[in-house]
Amino acid sequence: MSEEPHGPENGDPRTWGPRPGKEKGDARRPRRTGWRRAFPTWRMVLGAALLIVLVVGGGLVAGYLLVDIPEANSAARAQSNVYLYADGSELARDGDINRESVRLAQIPKNIRHAVLAAEDRDFYSESAVDPAAMVRAAWNTATGKGKQSGSTITQQYVKNYYLGQEQTLTRKAKEFFIAIKLDREESKDTILEGYLNTSYFGRNAYGIQAAAQAYYGKNVDQLTTGQGAYLAALLNAPSAYDVIAHPENRPRVLGRWKYVLNGMVKEHWLSAADRDAMTFPAPRATTTPNGLSGQRGYVVKAVTDYLTDHHLVDEDTLRSGGYRITTTLERKSQEALNHAVDAKLTDRLSDKRPVDAAVRAGGASIDPATGRVVALYGGTDYAQQYVNSATRRDYQVGSVFKPLVFAAAVQNRSRTQSGARITPNTPYDGTNKRMTVQRGHPTGFAPANEDNRSYGNITVTAAMDKSVNAVFAQMGIDVGPAKVKDTAVALGIPEDAPGLATSQGAISLGTATPSVLDMAQVYATLAHHGRHRPYTLVAKVTRNGQPLPLPDRPETTAVSRAAADTTTAVLRSVVEGGTATAAQAAGRPAAGKTGTAEDDKAAWFAGYTPELATVVAVLGQHPDTAAQQPLYGAAGLPRVNGGGFPAQIWADYTAAALRGKPVRSFDLKPEPGTKTPASPGPSASGTTPKPSGSTTPAPGSTPPSGGPRRPTGPAAPTAGPPPPGGSGGTGEGEDGGTGEDGGGENDGGGGTDEGDGY
Repeated sequence: MSEEPHGPENGDPRTWGPRPGKEKGDARRPRRTGWRRAFPTWRMVLGAALLIVLVVGGGLVAGYLLVDIPEANSAARAQSNVYLYADGSELARDGDINRESVRLAQIPKNIRHAVLAAEDRDFYSESAVDPAAMVRAAWNTATGKGKQSGSTITQQYVKNYYLGQEQTLTRKAKEFFIAIKLDREESKDTILEGYLNTSYFGRNAYGIQAAAQAYYGKNVDQLTTGQGAYLAALLNAPSAYDVIAHPENRPRVLGRWKYVLNGMVKEHWLSAADRDAMTFPAPRATTTPNGLSGQRGYVVKAVTDYLTDHHLVDEDTLRSGGYRITTTLERKSQEALNHAVDAKLTDRLSDKRPVDAAVRAGGASIDPATGRVVALYGGTDYAQQYVNSATRRDYQVGSVFKPLVFAAAVQNRSRTQSGARITPNTPYDGTNKRMTVQRGHPTGFAPANEDNRSYGNITVTAAMDKSVNAVFAQMGIDVGPAKVKDTAVALGIPEDAPGLATSQGAISLGTATPSVLDMAQVYATLAHHGRHRPYTLVAKVTRNGQPLPLPDRPETTAVSRAAADTTTAVLRSVVEGGTATAAQAAGRPAAGKTGTAEDDKAAWFAGYTPELATVVAVLGQHPDTAAQQPLYGAAGLPRVNGGGFPAQIWADYTAAALRGKPVRSFDLKPEPGTKTPASPGPSASGTTPKPSGSTTPAPGSTPPSGGPRRPTGPAAPTAGPPPPGGSGGTGEGEDGGTGEDGGGENDGGGGTDEGDGY
């Protein structure tokens, strides 16, 4: 059957013709297919860009119209920060403002130029804000290159004078618009004058005139160019760049000071010849508000450093006041530590002996279970001795580092050069100035023992008792300096502690310079069976009733319990019959180690009971130059060492801090075969009487028999081949190098002076 064609002639409305959309001249774009659908069209991109420009432009216009220049934010209205003991009683408060405004004409041009070179070299030619610098600073901060500021001097002045120090987007936005308006309404000179009078320079000094008095005791118009450059450098980090408060930061300070001077040369404000002729102008010692005299100032400084270092609050915001800070310090323990230093050290010093004016003391005590710092001693008086002796990092720790070497040996299952496992009973060659060896080859490191005594074959425990340098120098090589360092860091020494990374072979003898508080952290970890919990000085912080979040302090395993407890067992022997017998006066089971720094410039005792880990150091510092100074003749004694004043202070403090609490014995699980001294039994009063027939060591370094006690053992070097600790080779150790200062403790040519026995 045939079909009829469709069409109008056949009565069908359908017609033949072109398809819809295909008529002649139709320019409709074909649909995008494939990968092209994932990308926006140029019309979409252009539209989005125009929308962003309109939104940003509208926001800028609206912000400029809506944000007015406010009334001045007078720092005189700033609140005090209140610092509390752990029980809530008041410890201290700060907040006094030290400022004296001056006219710009009173500030010499070279001082102004120094500030501009440090903070904003294009101040007079640039606009009030620098968006590119702000973006760059935000990027550097976000990518971990350090917190940086992209603010111009105008923006900083707005923050100081009109706004607050809060690190919020709202405050930054207001700062941006106020700076633009201020730049249109005020001259550059007026803005610079305001900036110089409102900026914080540290030492509670606001403004350039107050800073000139605080650091150099003179008016701003009397400052030299070098002094002005130092004050300008302070603006970057006021507290950290105070070389009197933080002598360990001197290299950073010098670098920043030179940066300022080089900037002045680059801008043709200073000749290269004048710059090259300058030497760094050391500032004078600080003066302190009466409210922070005594121990209060040290505590406040340590707590504020803790808050800022842990980024709980930045220095500018904290300085604006209004914070209520509950510390971890316990009033009873704090008073006990103060009293112990006075009774055992300060009361024995005399104005008639010039060397006594150089004596400083530092102490820190930590609860091993919680990591809370319960007591801190920074010095006699913050108003007189500004540097905190508990937190400074510029004195060698000496032989209090040796237990870390042994802990590293046990932790790493290290072996001697002859292949024997290192245990408390491992024999070593204690010959004086014995050359350390690595894989059968001499390392060039041959430290002397104290008084150049030789001991022949001696076990590790006996070597710890007598603090024999020759033994621990070789042990450090056997373990490997890198492993020793890793263990020290895991136990609590900061990785960037001065001298820790560069000591090589001499690391074992304590050439690094961690602080007293750092070492208290280390010994607290040993007391806590190798479990490390970062210490804290702060229990609670509130502002306007709102608490601030505190940093997490997770507990981690620094070393195994066997390594920590074996080390504790060896250190118990040091207290029972070694160099630290003075610590027995605490009447508690105790473990500890004495130490003395190079040239007897510092004496240490680091010890612990199951409840408290406490470190005490007596330091020598010239009262005028602040240079480190030997303690020979201090308190009328030939020498001061760790078993004298430091151990006595430790014992007096520990007995008082734990008075009334039950006596606890160490719960040790050491390596098999380790001997643990018997614990004295508790008395009815909660303290333990001294062993029968014992006597309290005399003040300082002299033992009961009078005169320095010589270590026992052979007087002459051992003949014949070295014992298992000194030959062979397992390949575990690293090259020991030559150490520092020729290595060795008390070798007559540098190194730390230990094996002191006291």
